[in-house]
Amino acid sequence: MSDSDSLTLSELESDKGKDTPPPQATLEDLGAVYSIPVQVSAVLGRAEMPVSHLLKLGRGAVIELDRKVGEAVDIYVNNRLVARGEVVVVEDRLGITMTEIIKAE
Repeated sequence: MSDSDSLTLSELESDKGKDTPPPQATLEDLGAVYSIPVQVSAVLGRAEMPVSHLLKLGRGAVIELDRKVGEAVDIYVNNRLVARGEVVVVEDRLGITMTEIIKAE
């Protein structure tokens, strides 16, 4: 850290009593954020197997996952676990209903 980047003790103490609220974000300010693409993944379960077994799988093969029926599905945003949920059917498509939000560590 250079001298120009450091604060003196007197400068820190002068800022101590200030109660300035953080600036409020407006919809205009957030407009740029709304267009950022993110990858959302819902993981039903996982399985491990050797490549030789994977290559032998054919149409209609069943792979046993590490989850039980009714267990929560993990929801990832950009490869980070953010929630858990349940699989739902909406018209003729599958969807996820979030049931639990995972707080950041």
